[in-house]
Amino acid sequence: MISKAKLKELSVYKQQKVCDEQAVFVVEGVKQCDEVLAAKCAVRVVCATNSWLLQHPGLPPNAEVIEVDDTALDRLSGLRTPNEVWMLLPRPVAQMPTAADRLVLALDHLQDPGNLGTIIRTADWFGVRHIVCSEGTVSCFNPKVVQATMGGLLRTQVVYTDLSDYLAGTDRCVYGALLDGNDIWSGSAPMRLPDEGAVLVIGNEAHGITPEVRQRVTHRVAIPNRGGTAESLNASVACAILMAELFRNGRMC
Repeated sequence: MISKAKLKELSVYKQQKVCDEQAVFVVEGVKQCDEVLAAKCAVRVVCATNSWLLQHPGLPPNAEVIEVDDTALDRLSGLRTPNEVWMLLPRPVAQMPTAADRLVLALDHLQDPGNLGTIIRTADWFGVRHIVCSEGTVSCFNPKVVQATMGGLLRTQVVYTDLSDYLAGTDRCVYGALLDGNDIWSGSAPMRLPDEGAVLVIGNEAHGITPEVRQRVTHRVAIPNRGGTAESLNASVACAILMAELFRNGRMC
């Protein structure tokens, strides 16, 4: 059973600042932690109930495994309702996209953790393995992001860099989601995923794509409003629609 000293030591990881300083992140809950084990990720610490440990005998050999009760788990957890297991993982070093990536997502100053988490989860569904984020985008290791990805973060490379510079150095089609872009269903300028690949840029929830990144967009696109009264679409919803449209039209520009 966990000691008071060890519980105090580990409870500091509820603070994002501590996780950032030590380059670690927390994964919680049965589903999420099963994804960690399936992905064979490196794990530093596993804190879990006796029933969960009995069902998971093959834990990573280098992980520190500690049995905890519900009270201790509640103290460690950042969730409203802690769920059997808590893990501390080292942050992986993400790699930049390669020529093998047919579609790369580029996120420009996204701020909402739920949006980023949902986008990572959706990218995982479509098999998109690289996401390039501006340095002003919320951290992918934010606890709310990690939970919202439903394990997608473990299979997706999320890189933070100067987005304008990255786009300036690519020879791919760069699609930008803009309110004044071309109607993707008009037939005159359909979105197509070229054989050499493309980049899809999604901007900030309130302000859209920044001017410096907008200059790098080669194809301005918009999801048409069909008579609804909503001011705009949620960023993660718009991203999902545009990704689906690109993969549906997987032909040359």
